[in-house]
Amino acid sequence: MFKKVLIAEDHQSTKLSVEQTLTNLGISESQYVYYCDDAMSRLKRSHQENKPIELLITDLSFDDDGQKQRINAGRELIQEAKDLQPALKVLVFSAESNPAVIKDLFEQLSIDGFVCKGRNDAIDLNNAIKMIADNKKFVPLQFRPSVRQQNSYDFDDFDTIIISQLALGTKLKAIPLFLEKQGTKATSLSSVEKRLNLIKEAFSFSTNAQLIAYCKDRKII
Repeated sequence: MFKKVLIAEDHQSTKLSVEQTLTNLGISESQYVYYCDDAMSRLKRSHQENKPIELLITDLSFDDDGQKQRINAGRELIQEAKDLQPALKVLVFSAESNPAVIKDLFEQLSIDGFVCKGRNDAIDLNNAIKMIADNKKFVPLQFRPSVRQQNSYDFDDFDTIIISQLALGTKLKAIPLFLEKQGTKATSLSSVEKRLNLIKEAFSFSTNAQLIAYCKDRKII
């Protein structure tokens, strides 16, 4: 289960509900902010201290109360948070009900779960956090037909060797020779690149660094 959770939510009643759910799950260390800018400040500070936030729970919409903010919406917050910390788990807790918007969050931002505010949201929130902690995606039943399930890639030994070597600093062009020395069947640079691109596409990652961080976080390597 998660140890460090950050909640970005501008409605206090919702914040209290989320905190109660975290307490019920045995999560004692949670931080709370009203604004997206403050959320990014907390994420950056924890990242610099090498004590990263493990789960971000955020709304999509934040009321304008007159205080000037650089980041005004949850979607932009998620994008910046993922750029800073690619392996960060993200749960969106929002009143948004447009399937296209929710599908986009999963496919373009690789969020880990979405819970719609409303009836039964406490149950869904509890289930979502448990599933995400178990490295699974949570999509509410009513949105499942429209959301393409991702992160279903099964890593084999070949994949883990390639990614482990990249994590150790081995240049991509040197990996085929390493594989050959390990007794793996002859492999070209092109085939290694194709395999990496296939994995990154499955997870919507754009860089090898994101893939490495993801695999380290989930102890795949």
